Amino acid sequence: MYDLVTLGEVLLRLAIPSPTRFETARQLDLQLGGAEANVAAACARLGLSTAWISALPANPWGERIRRELTGHGVDCGHVRMTEGARIGVYFLEYGVPPRPVRVLYDRRDSAFARLTASQVDWDPVRHARMVHLTGITPALGEAPRSLLERALAEAATVSFDVNYRATLWSPPEARAFLEPVLTGVRYLFIGQGEAQTLFGFAGSPEQTLDGLARLAPKATISLQRGEEGSTVLDGGRLIRPSRRPVVQVVDPIGAGDAYAAGFLWATLRGRGLQEAVDAGTAVAALKCSTWGDIALVSPQDVADVLAGGPDVRR
Repeated sequence: MYDLVTLGEVLLRLAIPSPTRFETARQLDLQLGGAEANVAAACARLGLSTAWISALPANPWGERIRRELTGHGVDCGHVRMTEGARIGVYFLEYGVPPRPVRVLYDRRDSAFARLTASQVDWDPVRHARMVHLTGITPALGEAPRSLLERALAEAATVSFDVNYRATLWSPPEARAFLEPVLTGVRYLFIGQGEAQTLFGFAGSPEQTLDGLARLAPKATISLQRGEEGSTVLDGGRLIRPSRRPVVQVVDPIGAGDAYAAGFLWATLRGRGLQEAVDAGTAVAALKCSTWGDIALVSPQDVADVLAGGPDVRR
């Protein structure tokens, strides 16, 4: 039995050194990134037994990705290596204000997009203590959507990050798919902007969470609010971070995945909800201080942040 199983696509991340723009770039920094694999890797580094289910091309890029995730402690034995397939890519341009961060995707017909439910061993999903999924997977096409639906049917306990991608599907399409999904999830992660874009929930965090609770009545709901931190609703109780560390942002990409990883790590260790919120906040802060999508963290890192951060409840 794994503590955590995730299912999803990994991409090569090709970042243009700031402040260069796409049109003038002469070199690219190579990393890998994928929401579900990011969570699996961070949780593995924190000591959980994790597995990632996916597909990669049977070529040096696929081998490199599998080797790197294995190096973080993720079991990649359930990853299908596919002949004649490709790995998806995303290009990242870091904006210096007033320019925003820009992302360009090239992921069509990737190995993961070809993966079918009949090619997956579902035993790890059935027996996992927690299965973490995201809204990226069903937006990738019919086959990935079927994978997610099968995972939802097989999993005993589901954590779900909405992770809306406007380049993959429209708000009405996403809403139509997500509304029935959310009724069964146990842990829900969603940004305040996503809640408004997809479901029309505006106003205060409390008002937004009240609306989300009607959609996901079984879930502990974590509303991500950017620099304002998170607000979590569980059975009518509101929880906010007791400490919010001062962060020098080196790279914000993957911060939401890092928060989910810290939250789930604490939860699966039997910690209380306040500790889970604080752990998620600490892991997200640590992620922002390093380059790349994956939070390069240890339990001691988290303990140090929580011991030294400013108390925001004063």
